[in-house]
Amino acid sequence: QVQLVESGGGSVQAGGSLRLSCAVSGYTYSTYCLGWFRQAPGREREGVALMHRDDRTPDYADSVKDRFTISQDSAKSTLYLQMTTLKPEDTAMYYCAAQLGCVGQYDLWGQGTQVTVSS
Repeated sequence: QVQLVESGGGSVQAGGSLRLSCAVSGYTYSTYCLGWFRQAPGREREGVALMHRDDRTPDYADSVKDRFTISQDSAKSTLYLQMTTLKPEDTAMYYCAAQLGCVGQYDLWGQGTQVTVSS
């Protein structure tokens, strides 16, 4: 059974850092891309950082550029999101997701991990 399991969320003061992890298991497809999304109460879900196939540079939301870094291990079994200089507006539920074939919609989602940044 395919699973995406996020961890690493928590509460931190503004200016602090957190690293989120997403463990991927059971994925039998040979090609998929992973990404991080977030959703704050009353707001639409937004893509935060998205990996692409091959060596393409990841895409970042403008609001997190130069503060967040997405990475994954060579086996694509774990996805990371290093978050620095956190701001209260980064408070949200963070989800990792997998995109089959690296095109189109994201097919599989984790349960999310909460990040709360206090001022």
